[in-house]
Amino acid sequence: MQALVDVVLPVFLVIGLGYFAVARGLFADAAIDGLMHFAASFAIPCLLFLNIATLDLGRSFDLALLGSYYTGAITGFIAGIAGARLFFARPWPDSVAIGFVCLFSNSLLLGLPITERAYGAASLGANYAIIALHSPICYALGITTMEIVRSRGSGLVSTARGVMRGMFHNALVIGIALGFVANFSGVVLPGALVDALEMMSAAAIPAALFGLGGVLRRYRPEGDGRTIAYICAVSLALHPAIVWGMGRWTGLDVGQFRSAVITASVAPGINGYIFASMYGVAKRVAASATLIGTALTMLTAWLWLAILP
Repeated sequence: MQALVDVVLPVFLVIGLGYFAVARGLFADAAIDGLMHFAASFAIPCLLFLNIATLDLGRSFDLALLGSYYTGAITGFIAGIAGARLFFARPWPDSVAIGFVCLFSNSLLLGLPITERAYGAASLGANYAIIALHSPICYALGITTMEIVRSRGSGLVSTARGVMRGMFHNALVIGIALGFVANFSGVVLPGALVDALEMMSAAAIPAALFGLGGVLRRYRPEGDGRTIAYICAVSLALHPAIVWGMGRWTGLDVGQFRSAVITASVAPGINGYIFASMYGVAKRVAASATLIGTALTMLTAWLWLAILP
């Protein structure tokens, strides 16, 4: 119970404050759009750039860590598509969007602060290694699959053009890519630039959590209840269970194991809804699964923290 109070509850109190502020008219709904645009397009890319630019890639990018996490994530993607298609008879584009929701855990806004509060800032190297590849891998997989589904018969060039356009219009991917460029080049960032990036980074998580609460206020739990329940089961149970098994099998150290399981165990991120909106499919299901999954994470994150070493 103490872990719930000390670690999980503060994160959800910030989300709840955003929800309450919009619900009571204390924060304009239109202002939430501006806040989320600032967080997603500026502050979070700065956070990712700074941390990846200074990350010890040789130490953090462990194949066992990444293999364990992304085996679970990709299994969730496949399970989401298969379940949507076979169990719920959704059209192929809807099925891909539902698979993407199962794929994209909220690694940044939930996994990162929960891990930090539980184990300290020094424990976040493995989180950033996962996050560094999260958007590129997930969007590449999701966009490629969706473009194949939508462009059947249109040819390879058209499909590739759609994939590249979707990838490189994403601010998170751009921030990550620039961080890798700075890291590999060995360039020394000017002190004033680092200070500015740190100021932006400090605002990223609180602004995004508050904004997430405001965004979730817009959506009622609508759509197919069975599909939403299935998404939550894949995201909150199947994904972390696979990561747990893979982490044990590959011999992850305790810090990596904790980061991988916690990151896998949190709710689908708002990126699932963004992806569904990009293609105009399964938007209500994506939004409802994000809302309900985020609420359930208060309980499931506590349970995973209780059984982690």
